Amino acid sequence: MSHGSSPKPLTTRAAGPLTGTIRVPGDKSISHRALMFGALAVGRTTVTGLLESEDVLATAAAMRAVGAKIERQDDGLYVVDGIGLGSLLEPESVIDFGNAGTGVRLTMGIFGTHDIAATFVGDGSLSKRPMGRVLDPLREMGTNVIARSGDRLPASIRGAKQPLPMTYRVPMASAQVKSAVLLAGLNCPGETTVIEPIATRDHTEKMLAGFGAEISVTLNDAGERVIKLKGQPELKPQDLEVPGDPSSAGFPIVAALIVPGSDVTIENILLNEHRTGLITTLIEMGGDIEIVNRRHSGGEEIGDIKVKASQLKGITVPAKRAPSMIDEYPVLAVAAAFASGETHMPGLDELRVKESDRLAAVARGLEANGIPCVEGEDFLTVTGGANNIGGGTVVTHLDHRIAMSFLVLGMASHKPVTADDGAVIATSFPTFTSLFSELGAKVQETPSEAA
Repeated sequence: MSHGSSPKPLTTRAAGPLTGTIRVPGDKSISHRALMFGALAVGRTTVTGLLESEDVLATAAAMRAVGAKIERQDDGLYVVDGIGLGSLLEPESVIDFGNAGTGVRLTMGIFGTHDIAATFVGDGSLSKRPMGRVLDPLREMGTNVIARSGDRLPASIRGAKQPLPMTYRVPMASAQVKSAVLLAGLNCPGETTVIEPIATRDHTEKMLAGFGAEISVTLNDAGERVIKLKGQPELKPQDLEVPGDPSSAGFPIVAALIVPGSDVTIENILLNEHRTGLITTLIEMGGDIEIVNRRHSGGEEIGDIKVKASQLKGITVPAKRAPSMIDEYPVLAVAAAFASGETHMPGLDELRVKESDRLAAVARGLEANGIPCVEGEDFLTVTGGANNIGGGTVVTHLDHRIAMSFLVLGMASHKPVTADDGAVIATSFPTFTSLFSELGAKVQETPSEAA
C-alpha cells in the first residue's frame, strides 16, 4: 500500500488543450459495498468495473479474512462467494485498511453485530481520523470497543452475541455513519431505524434493496429521511456493474474547463442525485458541461459527460449542497482559482476530518501557488484571476484528493505545480497519470534535487 512506500513527487505544467474520450475507474462507494454485500449474501456475486484501488482492495482483504472467497478473473471480473449473514469467521490477524475511511467504518458496522473479535489498523492519516462517530452507535448495539484515546485506530472490537436493534439519529451529514449503523442492523433481530436530517448518498439503501433486504425510506413531518431495515434477512447474490466514479470524474471535468481549448468526454459516470453537486456547481459557474446518453443500470442513473473549456465566474455554493460533493471541494477550489471574482464555499466542517484536514490543506496549497483565499472554521473563499499563479510545492498529507486537485491546477497554471507525494493517488485513482496523458496533459515525476 502507498502508506508504506516512499513518496513520489509529481509535477504538472501547461501543455496545450486536453482532448479525447476517457473512462475513469469504477465508483469507490459502490465498489466497497459490492464486495461487502457479496460477502454477506449466500451464493455467488459477480462484479464488473470494480475500482481496483488500494482502498477497495483493502475491503476485499477484510471480507476474505472473515471467510468470503473473492477472486479476480483475467477479464477483470470479480467473483465473490459469500458466506451469508451471521456466518462470519473470526479474522486470524489484524485488518489493515491503509487509507480507507469508508472501508474501515462500514466494516466496523458489519463486524460489530457478529460474535467475532477483530482489530483494525491504518496508515498515519487514517489513524488520525475520528472513529467515535461509528463506534458510539455500535456500543449502543452491544459492541465492545478498545481504541486509542479519541476513538482512533488501532481499535479492537468484540461483536455483540445478542445485538440490539436501535433507532439512531445521525448527528452529522455522513453517509459512512448512516451506512455503518444500517450494516450493523443487518444482523440484529427486529428493526433498525436511522433518521437522517440531511440527505446523503444513498448507495447503501439502494444496494440493500437490490440484495433482497426489507428496507424502506420515508420522510417524516420534519422532512427528515427515515430509513427502516428489518434485520437478519437472507441476502441474495447479484450480478453488478460498477459505473464510473463521479468524484474521480471531477478531476478531468475541472481540468477541461480551465485548460484553454479543451474538449473532453468522460463516459459511463454515475449520476446519483446525491453525488452530482460538483457538476451542478460548475454549470452555475458558467461551465460548458453537457450530460448525454442517460440510462439506468442496477437502480442507478449513469451517463456520459461532455466538457469544453469555459470562462468561469465566482459564486456562493449553497451550504446544503455540501453532502452531495464533500469530496469534490478541493478540485472545486482549483476551478475557483480560474473563475472571475470570489467563490465562497460554506458548510465545510466535514472537510476537517477527511484523509487530512482538507480545508487547511487546500488553503495552504492555494497560498503556495499565489492564489488568494480565506480559510474559516467551516468555509473557504477563493479569489480567482490572479496573475502568474503556480510554481509551488503542495504538501499532500497522505491525501489522494489533495494531490490530484493540485496536479490539475498545474495543467492550467502559469508555472508548474508539484505535489509532494503522487504515490497516494493509488488509493482511489490508480490510472490518473495514464488517463491524463491520453488527453495530452504532462504529468511527470519530479526530479530529485540531487539529480
